[in-house]
Amino acid sequence: MTHVTKETSGTPEAVETVETDAGPARITWHRAGKPRLVLAASHGAGGGIEARDLRALAATLPAHGVSVALVEQPWRVAGKKLAPAPKTLDTGWRGIWPALAAPGLPVIAGGRSAGARVACRTARELGARAVLALSFPLHPPGKPEKSRADELLGAGVPTLVVQGGNDPFGRPGEFPEAPGGTYDLVEVPYGDHGFAVPKRAEITQEEALELITERVAKWVGSLG
Repeated sequence: MTHVTKETSGTPEAVETVETDAGPARITWHRAGKPRLVLAASHGAGGGIEARDLRALAATLPAHGVSVALVEQPWRVAGKKLAPAPKTLDTGWRGIWPALAAPGLPVIAGGRSAGARVACRTARELGARAVLALSFPLHPPGKPEKSRADELLGAGVPTLVVQGGNDPFGRPGEFPEAPGGTYDLVEVPYGDHGFAVPKRAEITQEEALELITERVAKWVGSLG
């Protein structure tokens, strides 16, 4: 059973603790004034919701009618340093979903890195409106033969991939063709797995984040 405890109120962010079969998870809401969609976005295996792209989207999308729910998986809430197996991550995400769907709006399943894989694996099952895959880890660094393209191609709903041009987990040119428009891909020039760009790059860090938020906002607008 999913149990939701509201921890804060009266601020731009509302935080909920959600009990799942994988342990307590946490949702930080950035609500739109008149929302028409919810974007639920989780973190990767090596970081939390403080990631620059997640924070940028949470600050930008509510003005476009999208409430953003930043999701912390149970292992992260418990203070563990290593993410559990994919099956456990999926269990946690499934347990969080009823709280994400509670506003009664279509939910875009999203996440960065490992969180993007979870979103793709469970999208069709949970009835996600679409998937936002930030820094999808197409393969482990240096091991392109261990492709995870099947997870991306199997999402079964409209999908947007946002990928750094220098991401060691999969550069944009390594991604397979999208049969039947399975997904769209946006490249962030010079960006690494965390969308950091070097100082010598032709775009600034701020411009890289603006590219992400603008392209995601445009894509979300196309979903209706």
